[in-house]
Amino acid sequence: MYAIIINAVAIIIGSAIGALFQRGISEKYVNVLNTAMGLCAITLGANVAMESMQKSEYPVLFIFCLSIGGLIGTLLKMDQHMDRATRSISGSNLAEGITTAILLCCVGTLAMMGPVMSALYDDNTYLMTAATLNFVTVLVLASSYGFGIALTGIAVFVWMSSIYGLALLSQSLISHELITEVSLVGGILITASGLGILHIKDCKTINLLPALFMPMFFFALRALCAQFGINF
Repeated sequence: MYAIIINAVAIIIGSAIGALFQRGISEKYVNVLNTAMGLCAITLGANVAMESMQKSEYPVLFIFCLSIGGLIGTLLKMDQHMDRATRSISGSNLAEGITTAILLCCVGTLAMMGPVMSALYDDNTYLMTAATLNFVTVLVLASSYGFGIALTGIAVFVWMSSIYGLALLSQSLISHELITEVSLVGGILITASGLGILHIKDCKTINLLPALFMPMFFFALRALCAQFGINF
């Protein structure tokens, strides 16, 4: 569990350092960093999505997850709530930065398998590697969006702690199939976030965040149906 705390602390420290850099960086350099992060997000997201798609046993599940998750997020007006909350902290478009940071730090093998390996085998290798990558990620983002990016640490702590707790309760709740489907959806969301950073297309990524939880509901429903002899 301590490795999860280290991840949250690394994000806070990285955000603080990035925010300090922000004060001494001219606008043209901030724009370059934004462009670099946008390109990286698109590349990483597409890579995660394509790798996961090749492993997926449910090739159209991600379509339903994104559609239903997007409808839920839009119904809840998540983008508007996030925008109001972040603008009270910063005048910049902090919501976009936080969404990107959450996706980059919470989606992927390290962020999901790390807590599982820690809970079941007391192996923190994945989590410590994730902490290093998260530190660099938020440092770059904070240099553009400010210290408010540190709020990502809360989301990362809750996400990793939830997976850690589920892994302790039951190994069967977190399967490689589930991680594959969540990674596939997450990869697409990271790509969408990159498009937003580059101002190519505002995909309202915040409204799509509930899609990350849809694979969990799918596998929970499948397990429930299996109890009654219904398989799909």
